[in-house]
Amino acid sequence: MQQNVLQSWNDDQWPVVRKSQPLPTGEGVLDAGAFNTIEVDELFDHVNYASSVAGQTVLYRSLTQPLADLDAIEAKQAAVREIRDNPDVRLNVENIVADAAASEDRLYLLLFGEFLGGFGTARERHQIEGYGYKQYRRGVNAVLNLVGAIQNSGLPQTPYLQSVFDKIANFSNSNDYSLMVGPVYNSEQGIQSKQERKNSFSPATIFRPTLFKPMLIGLIIAAIWGLAKVFPTDLFQFTRDGISVASVFFLPLMLAYIPVIGGYDRDNCIIPLRNRFRQSQALGELLDGLGQLDELLAFIKYSESYGSETVLPEMQATERHAMQLLSAKNPVLGNKNPAYVGNDFEMGEDRLVCVTGPNSGGKTAFCKTITQIQVLAQIGCYVPARLAKLSVADRIFYQAPEISHLDDGEGRFGTELKRTRDIFLATTSKSLLVLDEMAEGTTFEEKMQSSIDVLDGFYRKGNSTILITHNHQLVDVFVKRRITSPKQVEFADELPTFRLIPGISRVSHADRVAKKIGFSKQDIENYLTKS
Repeated sequence: MQQNVLQSWNDDQWPVVRKSQPLPTGEGVLDAGAFNTIEVDELFDHVNYASSVAGQTVLYRSLTQPLADLDAIEAKQAAVREIRDNPDVRLNVENIVADAAASEDRLYLLLFGEFLGGFGTARERHQIEGYGYKQYRRGVNAVLNLVGAIQNSGLPQTPYLQSVFDKIANFSNSNDYSLMVGPVYNSEQGIQSKQERKNSFSPATIFRPTLFKPMLIGLIIAAIWGLAKVFPTDLFQFTRDGISVASVFFLPLMLAYIPVIGGYDRDNCIIPLRNRFRQSQALGELLDGLGQLDELLAFIKYSESYGSETVLPEMQATERHAMQLLSAKNPVLGNKNPAYVGNDFEMGEDRLVCVTGPNSGGKTAFCKTITQIQVLAQIGCYVPARLAKLSVADRIFYQAPEISHLDDGEGRFGTELKRTRDIFLATTSKSLLVLDEMAEGTTFEEKMQSSIDVLDGFYRKGNSTILITHNHQLVDVFVKRRITSPKQVEFADELPTFRLIPGISRVSHADRVAKKIGFSKQDIENYLTKS
């Protein structure tokens, strides 16, 4: 079961946005290898228009663990459309999120702040000076104000948005809400709310988040007055300066009152309350609801600020993975870059697409475009394209060459092959797979045979496989079998156009690249001659 944001933070430290992790290979849509290769962290940086910490945490969690359920994806898309198309709903959601984002640090200070003691001075945002009264009041009010804002809002139309509003509003039915509203009772059974006190008859004190305790102060004054009546003495007579001699005794008493009462409230009320709130499922759901609202706004803001055409993709539940994209741009590289070249791409009956071409032609960037768009589509977000029709992928894999480690024991070829094996066992006909070169670290003959065997296996499993390769001989094998659609990156006057066109690239631009970086044959000769 997916953790709510409070559960993911709950380690006694200040909230960390990038806390979620991809699931192990075969258990989620993305595994760690694909997550890193697709550069989801950088994708998050570009899509992250969330204004609250809760919103950023939910968005990062979504990208880490994309949805694989068509109904859930379409429900989020419908909520995005409602906010986008209804100005009143959008204004309401924006106001709710903005107000909550402005005060959420107050709640986090209460939940995760470091107490400095009665006379400490806070110099960092996570430090609490004094006894925590102010921080308690402000943290609790941040929650109560969010609940009140939702309760005073009209009910949205789409089920997903309704469920998010309900997540926040339902906090008012919890015992933790009763504690925040007060009164809070401190008894032998510990902290109790008004609800919990209904069937309890044990004596209890009422906690009020202030040093000023009228009843306690009144009792102290009454006790002193009674003492003066029982034991008449000159100590309680005023001098001609208008100052009672008893003030000599009262002043130390008052000085003791502050640390005794403040320390008691902090240790026996505020800290137990914050520990309880930190473990609260209801409060975690409320913060999740805030994060989900902010995430929906982030999708819309990303679309509006991207700088090129974006669309909510048409998602489909099919027996096999398929996709159709028109003028698709990279979600990261094309952001605020209207000149970025878009490409059309389609995978239907063809289960294998081989992409060839020289280095720096855009092969890898294009394949990351495909996989990043698939990820964005499966969190309910806009994608940069003129048209996008996508099947829901149960798995998204991206295998790139890895450098073997000293303790691998298998070398580069074995390390890569183990990763390929794990992917093969986890894929289904609904999976999307990108293989960036294959069988590195062995002879050409072994590379050819191993690659043919592996690609044959993936083809028979029926998933969508995109192969990036310089090996046109390998592509020829599958073209002859008529089971691949070969694509190549286009060059004009030895310069890449970054367009994907039909065909197989059989030329190498190694010399052009070597000249560009100053390490061509002539550069080497010049260096040796000068030396």
